Amino acid sequence: ATIYHNPRCSTSRNTLKLLQESGIEPTVVKYLDTPPSREELTTLLADAGLKPSEAIRSKETLYKELGLAGASEDDLLTAMVENPILIERPLVVTDKGTVLARPVDRVRDII
Repeated sequence: ATIYHNPRCSTSRNTLKLLQESGIEPTVVKYLDTPPSREELTTLLADAGLKPSEAIRSKETLYKELGLAGASEDDLLTAMVENPILIERPLVVTDKGTVLARPVDRVRDII
C-alpha cells in the first residue's frame, strides 16, 4: 500500500493510523516534498475514478490566487503538478484499488 501523505493534515494522519491499525505498513509518500509527476497524478486520479476538479483543494488560498475557478480539467491538472499543495489528500493505493480517503473510512474499501 502507498499513502500520499501530508503529516500536517489530520485526515491524512488518521488515515495512516487506520492503515497501520489494520496491519498495513504503507509506503509513505510526502507528496509536498516529492510530488507526483503529471503522468503519476493522471494515473492516480484515473485509478480513483476522479477528475482533477474532484481532487483539487478548491478552498486553498492558492486556488483562488491562480484563478482556477472555471479552469479546464487539463489546466487544473497542470496547476496540481506545479503546486502539489493543491492536491487533495490523502490518496491511498492498495492492490484492491485507489481512493481519496475523505472521509477516512473510504480507505476501508481497499484494505
